[in-house]
Amino acid sequence: MERKLMNGNQAAALAVQLSRAQVVCAYPITPQTSLVENIARMWAEGSFPGEYVSVESEYSALSYLIGASYSGARTFTATSSQGLAYMHELLHWAAGARLPIVMVNVNRALGAPWSLESDQLDSLAQRDTGWIQIYCADVQEIFDTVLLAFRLTEETRIPCMVVYDGFVLSHTYEVVELLDQEGVDRFLPPPPNRPVIDPQKPQNIHAVTDFRYLARNIQERHLCMLKVPAAVQELELEYEKISGRGYPLAEAVGLDEAETVIVAAGSAAQTVKSALPALNINGEKRGLLRIRLFRPLPKEEITSLLGNPRLKKLVVIDGDISSGTGGIFAQEIRGLLQGTSFGGEIFELNLAGGVDLTPQKLIEGLRKVDGAEKERDKIIWGVDL
Repeated sequence: MERKLMNGNQAAALAVQLSRAQVVCAYPITPQTSLVENIARMWAEGSFPGEYVSVESEYSALSYLIGASYSGARTFTATSSQGLAYMHELLHWAAGARLPIVMVNVNRALGAPWSLESDQLDSLAQRDTGWIQIYCADVQEIFDTVLLAFRLTEETRIPCMVVYDGFVLSHTYEVVELLDQEGVDRFLPPPPNRPVIDPQKPQNIHAVTDFRYLARNIQERHLCMLKVPAAVQELELEYEKISGRGYPLAEAVGLDEAETVIVAAGSAAQTVKSALPALNINGEKRGLLRIRLFRPLPKEEITSLLGNPRLKKLVVIDGDISSGTGGIFAQEIRGLLQGTSFGGEIFELNLAGGVDLTPQKLIEGLRKVDGAEKERDKIIWGVDL
């Protein structure tokens, strides 16, 4: 298996090439730009097997892919921040039409003010659009997850968003183990060529309808989404046999004896993992729960991992904020644990705005958690006013 030094955007682009995507349509936006630039370069050199289409906006990019997907093509796009927000209307359409589109979103803060920092609100704000969302923690995982996403979306007919932190992963270089084309083809079959439309049989597609059809459509999508965790687990096992690598729905480190568990998603989880030995001091045990699959959130796996009766505190790291409520991951975890045996307290270390999680920042945050006395102290901010 070839090993190569590459950054997250390069890894994603290579995975798209190896996936034999037939139509890629995108509009550049920092920090995603180099991803589609790599695909455009491969297309210009003749090494990319599909079509690469440049358009005037992110809205047009997803519109184009919706049409291509209706015709049965394997499709891909990538975006960030305001670009993803611009696609919002069409995210709902793609999910409602059950179109198997793969998208990479490279997290970046939403304006105003303009910022290039890695805030996760852009993707989390789209949590109710009906897309699968998977959050990656390193460059190797980006490569593997893009391959997984094409297989997953074509089997479930639910569009899939692969998410990773801007600059922290998109532009950081790591050694990646690569599957060759033969290995990828063993896992990902050729595009299924299942067009929704047939030029020989003109018809209206998803025309205006009454509430009964819409209600059934919504219910079916919900029930299909509930089956996604099992589908992901099955595909991960198959991928592991080919590549030697597999990923859990939620990663657990040191949870069996932990009194405090830190919950994180994305690259922040790698910082927590590396800092854990220094955090287990004065006899108190701390562990990590990394959320990988966010939509749908795998309730059974997470509640099972948090079933330790010694557990007293959860500290959820959020790189986002739902103003007036709190971090979105913290909200989701609180809702997930309602009605379970968990009786501890839930705090959040909020890094909205792209505050970098360093080991020192993490230690300072945990000290504030230990000293928290009032309800308002349950949100620990990464930057003080």
